Amino acid sequence: MNPNDPSRRGSAAALEPASAAGRLSRWLLLAAGAALFGWLILSNDPAAVLGPVSALSWRILIVLVFPFSLITVLDTLGWRYAFRTDRVPFRALLWVRIAGESVNVTTPTASVGGEAVKAWLLRPYVGYTDGISSVIVAKTTITIAQGLMLALGIVCAWLALPAGSPLLRPMEWLLLVEVLAVGGFVAVQLVGVMGAGGRLLGRFGVPLAALGGVALDDSLGSFYRRSPGRLALSIGFHFAGWVVSALETYLILALLGIEVSLLTALVIEAAGTAVRFATFMVPGHLGVLEGGQVAVFVALGLTGASALSFSLVRRIREVVWVGVGLVMLAAVSRAALPAPAD
Repeated sequence: MNPNDPSRRGSAAALEPASAAGRLSRWLLLAAGAALFGWLILSNDPAAVLGPVSALSWRILIVLVFPFSLITVLDTLGWRYAFRTDRVPFRALLWVRIAGESVNVTTPTASVGGEAVKAWLLRPYVGYTDGISSVIVAKTTITIAQGLMLALGIVCAWLALPAGSPLLRPMEWLLLVEVLAVGGFVAVQLVGVMGAGGRLLGRFGVPLAALGGVALDDSLGSFYRRSPGRLALSIGFHFAGWVVSALETYLILALLGIEVSLLTALVIEAAGTAVRFATFMVPGHLGVLEGGQVAVFVALGLTGASALSFSLVRRIREVVWVGVGLVMLAAVSRAALPAPAD
């Protein structure tokens, strides 16, 4: 691989920060989300929220390790099949994914700042254009899988909830919006990112200025036209990750002493994916995700305090894995990653 390839140079340009106005708006969204989260806890009896969480004691270690480690493996496999060929060792992809996701969670970049970081960290194995192409495809396939999870959740809601439940209509509308958005995103990639879709992809955090437009267009178009099998596998592994997330929901609720069926856990997780999709601009979905979960729990006949206890456990798990990701981000380098094959 040519070290003078332009796709391998210019890390500063590749990771160019958003505009000052954009950064300010996201910091304001983060602050508003934190305030909303605090208000939700205060308005739902803090003792009822915090008591079940503190009662977990050592059992919270179960949630920290499983099933999220399995979810991470499945999502890494989803990313692996977003490449046209297996050019990056799985362990390297796993490390880079964990590191990149920690950037997505901890920086006010609408959950996309870590994507450029992922592509840049893979430079010992692939050019930056191929790295960004894989990130765009993986972002697409995980969102498609998210839509499939929401569709599954709607079916489960039809079975578990009475007709006319206030939860069904919002989930159905969000599924329609997600289908339209993903369809448009795929169409943009097929038409060519340097055409009418360039500005849209830029809003998704793709640093087009650092890339050769024709090369990126060719890479994306080639993947979608010539690798339908890998595309299906990428969607399949990401979908499996979302399903296992529902298992995590069931496990957390069981540990908190909240008895629900697996069907109900699927509805809770699917509704959560819809909230995440609709609030992607809010860093970490802080506050808005908790508000959505309170609404979902109440619609299912549970309490708002239970929703917030569940959310706190998930946030604790998230913080731990972000810490792991930041350590990996510091460690991942040409020397730290497994050596590329000859």
